[in-house]
Amino acid sequence: MIWDNQSETMKRDDITTLQAERLGNLLSRLYKRVPFYRERMEKNGIRPEHVRHMSDLKDLPFTTKEELRTVYPFGMLASDKDDIVEIHTSSGTTGIPVVDAYTAGDINIWGEVMARCLTMAGATRADIIQNAYGYGLFTGGMGVHYGARKIGAMVIPISGGNTKRQLAIMRDFKPTILTCTPSYSLYMAEAGREEDMDFSKVGLKAGVFGAEPWSDSMRKDIQRKLHLKAFDIYGLTEIIGPGVANECSKHEGLHVFEDHFYPEIIDPKTGKVLPDGEKGELVITTLTKEGTPLLRYRTRDITWLNHEPCSCGRTHVRMHRLLGRTDDMLIIRGVNVFPSQIEEVLLKIEEVEPHYQLVVERRDQLDELEVQVEMNENMFSDEIKNLENMEKQISAQLYGILNIHARVKLVEPRTISRSEGKAKRIIDKRPR
Repeated sequence: MIWDNQSETMKRDDITTLQAERLGNLLSRLYKRVPFYRERMEKNGIRPEHVRHMSDLKDLPFTTKEELRTVYPFGMLASDKDDIVEIHTSSGTTGIPVVDAYTAGDINIWGEVMARCLTMAGATRADIIQNAYGYGLFTGGMGVHYGARKIGAMVIPISGGNTKRQLAIMRDFKPTILTCTPSYSLYMAEAGREEDMDFSKVGLKAGVFGAEPWSDSMRKDIQRKLHLKAFDIYGLTEIIGPGVANECSKHEGLHVFEDHFYPEIIDPKTGKVLPDGEKGELVITTLTKEGTPLLRYRTRDITWLNHEPCSCGRTHVRMHRLLGRTDDMLIIRGVNVFPSQIEEVLLKIEEVEPHYQLVVERRDQLDELEVQVEMNENMFSDEIKNLENMEKQISAQLYGILNIHARVKLVEPRTISRSEGKAKRIIDKRPR
């Protein structure tokens, strides 16, 4: 089932032609209306008319989150302030927040791309969507809401948190689709289990999970515990929110909606554009955004692209599920370590729960990684020697993946803090 067959199944040549046309319009808009970009272009000796093909994009400068913060709050507006109908921002927990401003046209496009995402997960106007993404300045809740409204589905705007109420809503209203972060879905599964809730009787058929990297092992765990089919969604506040890309029923990568968002993969160190199949940092240009359009925005997310046709019939490029973020990547004794690599190992071990934290410390000038993971109730009642053996086994499996030694510490059930939004996986105690 495809929401917009004409747009989502375009021929490659037609996609490229449309992208070039929209890129030209975008550059003209940025040059005329955004001093930040006009100065950047002039500094590089570039005018909008110099860029005629998508291949010319590589000559244009990148945009970073740090730069967006320097022009807070309205320095990136490419529309009159009177035309802005909605504002969202990043959390700002690590500094000045990043602003995403929407015109009425942007809201319409947001609804359209989210309708595509939800349709990929099987949503129709007959479905009931329990939307447990946060509403407010966070983009997750409103993005799903607009997409559900576009489809005509019934949406329950419960927002994030209040887990007991979430479970009561499931029991009473029998939603068919759940939307939230993957880590929170597992938290709900755990809370439901404590209340003897049988998720097989709720009637959930699909879940659309995003806002944080998660592994295929976590997908299997979520599907088993919540009795649904799990779909990965991708987006970020700076671009539009959720709705940049989504998995289809084939689960062979996330389709990026190239008619609105142009993706590139670059070497995060050199900035060089990489070919299909090579892992690197995702860069996105917003081809149709009116309020706060962005040129070659560095997302910090690590993935790769695949332009081969998908058997679902959609022709838009696919990105591999996120491997992690450049700012979440740990460098331990010269080795790059992503939380998703560790998660993939842990979730294959029946004796532990899918709740873990990575603690990094520096001792005697050497970095040490400790992986704290919750054991399940059965393991918790085991003898100490059995626990020690399990820690050694997990450590050996991690070494096989990471090629570094990590100390594994099994902790009691429900001792690692839970999140009703994005999970906090890393505690880095090394001196800055």
